[in-house]
Formats: sequence, structure tokens, C-alpha cells
Amino acid sequence: MSALNLNYRHLYYFWVVAKEGGVTRAAERLGVAVQTISMQLSLLEKAVGKTLFAPQGRRLVLTEAGRLALNYADQIFLLGEQLQEALAEDDIGKSMRLTVGISDSLPKMIAYRLLETALEMPQFVRMECYDGSFETLLADLALHKLDVVLTDRPINMGSSLRVFSHELGDCPVWLFGSEELAEKYRPNFPECLTGAPILLPTRGNAIRTRLDQWFEVHGIRPFIVGEFSDSALLKTFGRNGLGMFHAPIALEKEMKDQFRSVPIGELTEVREQYYAISAEMKIKHAAVEAILAAHKGKIF
Repeated sequence: MSALNLNYRHLYYFWVVAKEGGVTRAAERLGVAVQTISMQLSLLEKAVGKTLFAPQGRRLVLTEAGRLALNYADQIFLLGEQLQEALAEDDIGKSMRLTVGISDSLPKMIAYRLLETALEMPQFVRMECYDGSFETLLADLALHKLDVVLTDRPINMGSSLRVFSHELGDCPVWLFGSEELAEKYRPNFPECLTGAPILLPTRGNAIRTRLDQWFEVHGIRPFIVGEFSDSALLKTFGRNGLGMFHAPIALEKEMKDQFRSVPIGELTEVREQYYAISAEMKIKHAAVEAILAAHKGKIF
């Protein structure tokens, strides 16, 4: 079947039914009769030669073909929304939109430094940033809801998603803490860290594994005060002197100004790594290309 023969109104009705979870709710949302929705679905299934929904009790559930169709419909109607937004701009051609996902484990100040290049481009870049978990952002990227994801880990080689990792750079990691903690633990670092109060990222975070390995290699058993999935929240607790925490040494000034924390000692051989993840092997978005070119292999 040619794309020219695909009735996009039928596809839109299918998309709404899938999103609303049923024909009745879809009919209410669209302001049409239930019979109209059913007829449109029937015509779409006939056109594509596949059954898209299957009855399950009183509900309709997507078939395998239906799930595949929904994946494409998500992309089609998202692009339609973006098209409307782009054409509504008064300065068409003078600006570009960059939609970025920022992993909640990535220090936000590092994210800003990575994005600075895009902000300095001659063409105005209208940036939209979304914070979230690594897995959620990758799913949004695969559906083309994002142009790029900035994170601290590469894609798992066994991932079924058609997304690609681009290494941007890395940075040495130090322990930071309040002046009081620094005065107590800096003189005999790192031997003094057994029993010392430490704030750590949650397990599953890319750098948590490297931190645990570093403590094990040095025979250190710290007192873990708390574990956090969000790096900014972790540092906020550290700001109030509840424990020492890791941070890239490149952010020493920001740690002092924003979190009243100073470097205590280097976690030798532990480095934070930074990646851009795209939905294409070769970057095509001009702003993302600029970010990659400016930071590829850089030591912060």
C-alpha cells in the first residue's frame, strides 16, 4: 500500500482510540458517534490488511500490528504538532528548535556546559529541556520526541532501541563536603573514610558502580547516610553538612558558590563520563552537531 493511499484521518481515529483506551472515550474526545469511530477503524484495518485491535472482555487491546502502527502514529502526529509550531513562528528560518533530554543522574551544571555551544550559534536556538530517568528519555528519543539525550552512560550494546551513543568527554571525580567535614577528613584522606558519612547515588546509576569499586579497592567502608537518584538533590543534602559527596572537579567553583562545599580528596581513577545519545547514527541536527564537535573527547 502506497503512503498516498493511507487515509490519515482513519489513522488519527485509531491513534485516539489507542490513547484513550477504548472507542467510547475516543468518540467523546472527538465529538463523534461511536459508530463513526468503529467504521473508521474498520476501513483502516482493511486498507493495511492487518487487525489492529483484538477484543479482551469488554476492552480492546492492541495486536502486535496495532502496537507497531501506534509507534509510527506517535511519530507522525508528533511531527504534525511540530510542523504547526514551526509554521506559526514569525521568524521562520531565523531560529531552530532543540529538544533535549537530560538524565537525572547528570550534573545539571555539566549539562549547561555541554549545551553552551548551541546557545552561542549564530542562528537563534530555542531550547526545550526535559529532565527524567535514563530509560524514559531513551523511549522518548526513539519516538522522536527528543532531538538528543545528554547522560552519563552509553547505550547498552544489547538494547533493541535504534539509538546511538556519542562520547563527549570525561572528568576526574573528587569528594566534596562542608568546611567542617573537610577539616576533619582531608588530613588523612582516604584512609579516614571508613565510617565517614557519605552520600551516594542510587544503585543502577553509572557512577555508583565505580564508586563502590573504589571503596572496595581501598578497603574503605563508609557510613552511607543516604542514596539519591537525582544528583542535584544529593548535593543539596551535602550542602547542609549531612555527608561528603562526589562531584567532577571541573565544578569546584560551582560547588563552593552554590553548595558551600569544598574539595576534600580525589577519588583516583574514578571519572564521570558524558554522552550524547541520538536516534540516528550520524547527527543531522545542526545544534547537536555543534555540541558533539565542541566536546568530543574533551576532558573537563
